[in-house]
Amino acid sequence: MTRRRPRTPAPPLPQRDGIDPVHVKMPAEGDWRTVRDHLTERLSAHAETIDAMIEAGRIVTADGTPIGPETPYTPGGHVWFHRDLPAEPPVPFPIEIVHRDDHLVIADKPHFLATTPRGSHIRETALARLRRDLGLPGLGPAHRLDRLTAGLVLFVVRPEDRGRYQTLFRDRLVRKEYEAIAPYDPAVELPVTVRSRIEKERGVLAAQEIPGGEPNAESDIRLVEARGPLGRYRLTPHTGRTHQLRVHMNRLGLPILGDPIYPEIAPLTAPDDFRRPLQLLARTLEFRDPVSGRELRFTSGRELAAWTSYEDWAGGAGPAAPGTDQ
Repeated sequence: MTRRRPRTPAPPLPQRDGIDPVHVKMPAEGDWRTVRDHLTERLSAHAETIDAMIEAGRIVTADGTPIGPETPYTPGGHVWFHRDLPAEPPVPFPIEIVHRDDHLVIADKPHFLATTPRGSHIRETALARLRRDLGLPGLGPAHRLDRLTAGLVLFVVRPEDRGRYQTLFRDRLVRKEYEAIAPYDPAVELPVTVRSRIEKERGVLAAQEIPGGEPNAESDIRLVEARGPLGRYRLTPHTGRTHQLRVHMNRLGLPILGDPIYPEIAPLTAPDDFRRPLQLLARTLEFRDPVSGRELRFTSGRELAAWTSYEDWAGGAGPAAPGTDQ
């Protein structure tokens, strides 16, 4: 008989600016005398910061009661609090809503906006913005889109439905097409299906193709149109490895314009250069809705700037030669 994992209690604190409170569960075993002792050892915040939060009543137990400096450690207990978040540079582009009903929100995400809070991007994320703007605190993503990639993302309105939509992506039942602008090289034979093994280590910017490894990534790549030294490409991924399309285009010698990682990692700049976004767009999503049973197809209304106005996108630098991003 499989033992069910105990469910985490509902957070006693509301979201703040679209962000959930931080949840900490006490280990079942430990010799800490107080909750404060455990938190000062476990968390990266200084003891003075934790003491100030306790004094202000900002750390609470499952019933919403603020802990005190002498609240005893309880094995398996829970506490919640909101972090003090640093200021983030605003991403100056709106999220467009392609579709909304009682179950789904299909958002057309701009470049530079992360899908979910992570790392240094917390408030300036699609999830936080949509929760605030639409008044949907239970909204959650069914999948993720890279921060630098624009286009369609599926969000689920009710937490109890999220697993059904996430399963669509896990089982590859969602048909996705992307559009990219990259150098045009007539020597590259297209269309082509690229298969390889892609691995990405946590904390390492670039994913790596493993020569001779069992393929775990597959992409169909097709040229839609050529215009001088540039091409517009339709990319259809059949798997969902991190940076898969960017890696496969680079492998063909057609790195996507504006890519700061492939073929070479560009010097990190802060803030982002909003003038030259990565020229990759999640153009379409198509699937059978697991709740309604309807066949649905959605299309992004965004355009890739390097194709519609290359001079504006490149800042007057002139068209890039194949294999470069200058």
